Amino acid sequence: MGIGEVGELLRRITVHVRNANPRQQSAGSGVIWDSAGTIVTNAHVVGEGTHLVELWDGSSFPAEIHSRDDSRDLAKLKLPATGVSSASLRTSPVKPGELAIAVGNPLGFTGALTTGVVHAVGPISGFGRRPWVQAAIRLAPGNSGGPLADAAGQVIGINTMLASGGIALAVPTATVVEFLQSGPRPRLGVTVRIVRLDRRRSAGLLIMSIENGSPAEQASLLIGDILIGTLGSRFTTAADLADAIDEADGRLKIHFLRGDNAREREVVISLPGRLTREAA
Repeated sequence: MGIGEVGELLRRITVHVRNANPRQQSAGSGVIWDSAGTIVTNAHVVGEGTHLVELWDGSSFPAEIHSRDDSRDLAKLKLPATGVSSASLRTSPVKPGELAIAVGNPLGFTGALTTGVVHAVGPISGFGRRPWVQAAIRLAPGNSGGPLADAAGQVIGINTMLASGGIALAVPTATVVEFLQSGPRPRLGVTVRIVRLDRRRSAGLLIMSIENGSPAEQASLLIGDILIGTLGSRFTTAADLADAIDEADGRLKIHFLRGDNAREREVVISLPGRLTREAA
């Protein structure tokens, strides 16, 4: 099968995702994951409320957000239509050097196709321990949420962002499958910013905001607290915190600083939902 034929197959399973509210500017791409009308895209592509999903033939449908995981940057939407063309998924390992094909809707161009090469598969510095499909391929705003596929048109990931050096990062297909089966990971409910501390502690995560009713609020964390680590491991990036949350077994012990930073404090945070999902 030639690149042109693969491109046409991928365009049929790639959609344009827009917020139905004209005052919301979120827009990007998505993948028709199954014939039941499940759409997978990035969490940062979708805003609040109802979205419009435009198919390859120009038809448009409203789609509600069914699930969202900001830590993995994934969201699930559902079309009212069924029997639509859906993605073919790669189940075998992806190897460096393989051809990579991306389809999306960058900068207003519908169904734009670009090609490149898989650079690596695995974690990348500064993004925690989560794996990525890393590809030397040109992407632009609007490609987010669209498919990254191999030479046979099998989806190997969901295009998400560009890293340093122009390497495109895609959420691996296996991570998407786990998200669809198990739902979103637990969330602490905070927005953080990296701050530099003394040489001994090196860095921490300053809490900038806390969601109402979140595990962080229930544990009495405050805006201005600095999260510094857990279980002997120090936080140097927000991804370190996300890894700690993901590995916690229902309860997460965090060390933090408050006020004059003179004394290291400790709090145990309950993460509702984690035990239920693991038992399922």
